[in-house]
Amino acid sequence: MVPALSRSCGELIRRWDKMIPDEGYLELDVFPEIQNVTQDAISRTAFGSSYEEGRRIFQLLTEKLHLVMPSFHSVYIPGYRFLPTPMNKKVRQIEKEVERILRGMIEEREKALRMGALSKDDLLGILLESNMKEGEEEHGKSKNRGMSTEDVIEECKVFYTAGQETTSVLLTWTMILLAMYPNWQTKVREEVLRVFGKNTPDMDGLSRLNIVTMVLYEVLRLYPPGAFLLRKACKTVEVGGITYPSGMIFLLPILLIHSDQEFWGEDAKEFKPERFAEGISKASKVAGAFLPFSAGPRVCIGQSFALIEAKIALSMILQRFSFELSPSYIHAPFNLLIVQPQHGAQLKLNKL
Repeated sequence: MVPALSRSCGELIRRWDKMIPDEGYLELDVFPEIQNVTQDAISRTAFGSSYEEGRRIFQLLTEKLHLVMPSFHSVYIPGYRFLPTPMNKKVRQIEKEVERILRGMIEEREKALRMGALSKDDLLGILLESNMKEGEEEHGKSKNRGMSTEDVIEECKVFYTAGQETTSVLLTWTMILLAMYPNWQTKVREEVLRVFGKNTPDMDGLSRLNIVTMVLYEVLRLYPPGAFLLRKACKTVEVGGITYPSGMIFLLPILLIHSDQEFWGEDAKEFKPERFAEGISKASKVAGAFLPFSAGPRVCIGQSFALIEAKIALSMILQRFSFELSPSYIHAPFNLLIVQPQHGAQLKLNKL
């Protein structure tokens, strides 16, 4: 999927190159620009030949998110989403349209798979092939582990909601922090040029980007895309000498854990990528204190995908542009389920 990710980033690079004058700079909010790139990337890698339908799904899910967010951050009323309010009617209309598009895509792919003509170079193809094999292995047994079409539809929604917004905020905060700390921007660019020159990043080179990895980890520590995790006890459990009943909801405050001086030292709130020079395990005083992708059996399945996408995009940007904070930039991290810059990410871009 690296070529598909590179194509998405390449379109952004070419657009910025045309917008920036040869003598001078371009000032713009890079946050929506990066969002467009990650939207395009997930559309290409999740749905491949059904790319345009993938973009339409994303537009619909984004519209739904903007509708439900204000109510999410106000008072929660059990059963509220089922009331026939104008907003809920619109949300249900969007959900039906998304399911209609996805169902058509899935049925078309399943038909191609049965005929042996399915392309397996995207997430949907891989998912459907795996699901079909799972169903065949369980055929005739008492329990079929293959997913239903409804299950696959929900998985496709997750591709977008979990795979697009989180990567876009990671890249945006990385650009902001590298603009704040130009010495690190120089270090990262030197490594990228040493590994790739001006060539398109490849998988082998991505694995050798040690400084880039350190910077991305430190950004994930200071600005984890998800500020917290929720977990539900499926049975009675004892934690720290306290017994909790089945059904208890636990909230894990990642943002607080990542900035706790007990775990990270007195410089916990400072941007210091070198703390990850020897890897994640030695970066903190307490094992397990770094969990931007969760941990354990429920660790984010897209962790590697997100980091590869971020490395490709950051490398391609640094190969061609330098950037600094605009005077209009206001630093205001804002938790809207995803930790994002409330007033945008205004930077001044220069061609190299």
